[in-house]
Amino acid sequence: MAVGAKLSIFAAAMISASNLTSAGQAAGVEIIKAAGTIIEMILVQLTINIRYSLMALSLTQKLDPKFTTPHRLLASYGITDEIFAVCSAQPGLLTPAYMYGVILVSAIGWVTGTTLGAAAGEILPASVSSAMGIVLYGMFIAIIVPPAKKQKSVLVVVLLSAMISVLLKLLTSISGGFTVIICAVAAALAGAVLFPADDDEEEETAE
Repeated sequence: MAVGAKLSIFAAAMISASNLTSAGQAAGVEIIKAAGTIIEMILVQLTINIRYSLMALSLTQKLDPKFTTPHRLLASYGITDEIFAVCSAQPGLLTPAYMYGVILVSAIGWVTGTTLGAAAGEILPASVSSAMGIVLYGMFIAIIVPPAKKQKSVLVVVLLSAMISVLLKLLTSISGGFTVIICAVAAALAGAVLFPADDDEEEETAE
């Protein structure tokens, strides 16, 4: 997308380094391509990425006491879908060192992948470049499947979220960013009611 918008490989890499989210990057590149305004860029990024605030609030329940405010501010840079999933699945409290390690590995891989992808985009046929977009969905599926296989509660919440998303898409004109927020909150509330914390703990113990 970046190459198609006439951006350099370096610019594509800097977009990945400064905005560690695929959906935000994709929307940002489209705005740059359309010569949009800074205000438009801010509003779009806020709408698309506001769900990370919910993820960050959730992770605060798992933070080690060593997580002072400066550590929280630094770690907030790396709150993404994948990092949230990995950290949420860890037993016990999360230390700053653990969070920084996960974020560092993810950020290096992400920026390197973007750089290689942008370079490939300059030489690959357009049809091949477009087809690579499906890989992103495969990555999200890979994050969801393992915990859903282990815990019925996760599977139910994922299915509820998907159903709500489809209904909102078909029946409303709500933006994608707010749709994600609504799905996350509604499915999480349903999961909390249907599967209280004690049930989840018993389920894990049984396994």
